[in-house]
Amino acid sequence: MAFQADKMDGKTVTSAAVQKGVTRRSGLLYLGGGGLVAASVPVNVWAASKQATAHKLAAPAIIGNARPTAPLVMLDPGHGGKDPGAIGYTGTYEKHVAEAAAQELKRQLLATGRYRVAMTRAGDHFVPLDGRVELAQQHGASLFISMHADALHSPQVRGASVYTHSHGASDSQTADLAKTENSADRYGGPMVHSASPEVQQILASLVTEETRKGSAHMAQAVVSAFNSRVLLLPHPHRHAAFAVLKSAQIPSVLVEMGFMSNRMDEAALRQAGHRAMVAGAMRDAVNRYFASAGVGLAG
Repeated sequence: MAFQADKMDGKTVTSAAVQKGVTRRSGLLYLGGGGLVAASVPVNVWAASKQATAHKLAAPAIIGNARPTAPLVMLDPGHGGKDPGAIGYTGTYEKHVAEAAAQELKRQLLATGRYRVAMTRAGDHFVPLDGRVELAQQHGASLFISMHADALHSPQVRGASVYTHSHGASDSQTADLAKTENSADRYGGPMVHSASPEVQQILASLVTEETRKGSAHMAQAVVSAFNSRVLLLPHPHRHAAFAVLKSAQIPSVLVEMGFMSNRMDEAALRQAGHRAMVAGAMRDAVNRYFASAGVGLAG
């Protein structure tokens, strides 16, 4: 029986501009609805308008007990479209598991009333790795969570794990996993190219120390939340040069909910009840992260 991803309202952030190969350039404005519109405003008109209104600008007033804007959590279901990700023993596609789990996590996070939530894809679409990072940056995300259920060479290995970005890999298994994940752009055709190792190293050097600490803190929160509910790999917090985790300003983690290469992990992740449990643990990890990070919560 073919696995079907859970269907939601479909009102999440889409990546249409990324999928069509559209890039932002000067003279174009990005609209919240996903479109692009030409902005051919003469320089002298812009300058005059700026001078005329400069004296009127002031910091917005805080009225009464107005709450701060809720932090935005960007969920990134791995793979999608022509990229199926790992394929399990019974034909389960990782891309479907990842989206179904992300939709459930989105539902649980929104139910808390504490967060805004967006997704890099809301449907079976291919999104390049750089496009996923760019979407998080465009929307001013406070936290980026990439969700996966990949495959390993050994079918005996099972359990969840969480990964953060670094120059070198914590172990050979993680190095292989990062290599597989970073090759996902091959499905995008000749218009999509992964950055060279040299460029990747330069980008990694731009990640701030504060961002690294935030990523590590979120990873620890995931491990703690999973510990009593979800089977974990030994040393479950690992690191490698994952391209999708390279944002310089947004704490980012990649969560492997299990492995399609293991029969028991695949069977568990096919079940909505198990995915809800995984999502519940991740929701608790997000709560713990923001509570201790001192980020203003709406509620």
